[in-house]
Amino acid sequence: MKQICLYFQVHQPFRLKSYRFFDIGTGAGYWDDHKNRNVLEKVAEKCYLRANNVLHDLIREYGSRFKVSFSISGTALDQFEQYAPGVLDSFKALAHTGSVEFLAETHAHSLSSIICPEEFSSQVSSHAARIEEVFGQKPSVFRNTELIYSDEIGDMVFDLGFKGMLAEGAVKTLGWRSPNFVYSNARHPELKLLLKNFRLSDDIAFRFSDQNWSAWPLTADKFTAWLNSIPKEDEIVNLFMDYETFGEHQWDGSGIFEFLRNLPENIFRQGGFEFATPSEAISRLQPVGIVRMEEPVSWADEERDLSAWLGNDIQNDAFQSLYRLKHLVKLCRDPQILKDWNYLQTSDHFYYMCTKYFADGDVHKYFNPYSSPYEAFINYMNVLADFELRLRRHVKALERSRARAGRRLRKSMASAVSQ
Repeated sequence: MKQICLYFQVHQPFRLKSYRFFDIGTGAGYWDDHKNRNVLEKVAEKCYLRANNVLHDLIREYGSRFKVSFSISGTALDQFEQYAPGVLDSFKALAHTGSVEFLAETHAHSLSSIICPEEFSSQVSSHAARIEEVFGQKPSVFRNTELIYSDEIGDMVFDLGFKGMLAEGAVKTLGWRSPNFVYSNARHPELKLLLKNFRLSDDIAFRFSDQNWSAWPLTADKFTAWLNSIPKEDEIVNLFMDYETFGEHQWDGSGIFEFLRNLPENIFRQGGFEFATPSEAISRLQPVGIVRMEEPVSWADEERDLSAWLGNDIQNDAFQSLYRLKHLVKLCRDPQILKDWNYLQTSDHFYYMCTKYFADGDVHKYFNPYSSPYEAFINYMNVLADFELRLRRHVKALERSRARAGRRLRKSMASAVSQ
């Protein structure tokens, strides 16, 4: 029987407040608490709570036959705790059913995997510990920010002890091969890869409510028929999407919640599939081959590359400017500075600076608090300039403190010797 792996990404960034050049050095805070709270409460009501209730009902109805998986970014967890603890409780309730798996990712939903292995390792370890603390599960499968994957990133993930990883089933890397099998990392065949079936996933995530789409309206019965039409030798269908698909990207009136509620019934009735979490899938299925991805591949935009975050000069300038501070951050002991460092790495800040306005333009405007990419860049760089000032002052203060302590120690030793 074929496997179907249903995975949802849950992420909310901490959005920056408007930060002028004249704010640099004033000690003003960076984060727009009002906007962050408003957005989270809105999405919680429209998506998280409603969708979690649907999933909980399905698990009660079908028991262990129905399985789903999540990765929840550290920034989303922080916002749940601050603004919507009821949402976090609803995810904990799902965890207690035994039918939901929680994956590890980078704590800050960052792009650290492509520039700083040390920071990447630290964030992944921190996030995995957080997941175990909050949900009682030690993650064995990893999902990188925006599904970014390469051979080198897989190498790092293997070294961190993970058994499996999610990735995009991009045509440019798979060629003629199907994403509906388990594959292996090119450097470490022991690391199993689950590749997104982007056509079927995007039918739900992006095309569901498009009345100009030839397949509209999409029903659970029609979608199940598509699943059953895949070649009989295929072994797994990985449906990966943002959780905000339900109720936010696809509004309630589109019928998206009815689709989610009816999908398991149709799959079970028509037969041929059973639900599996990522860890179950990689334990049941053997890889059919390796996948080589020398350059990073993501699930974003038509290119399926890094251009959504690092496709222009201003994005790269901001990105490089941020990570040039890493050597100072290593010396930092201030909890608030370290928290700001974490939140400033979130990939959304660079996504807001994207200048694509063609096929993918509308996607980039969604939840974007800025009127232009250049406004996003200027605001971010003003914040980063202030952050660097704070960081350097803190490090200098630490150095002076250590120097004073050293002098006291030497004086004490000299006094002891003279006596």
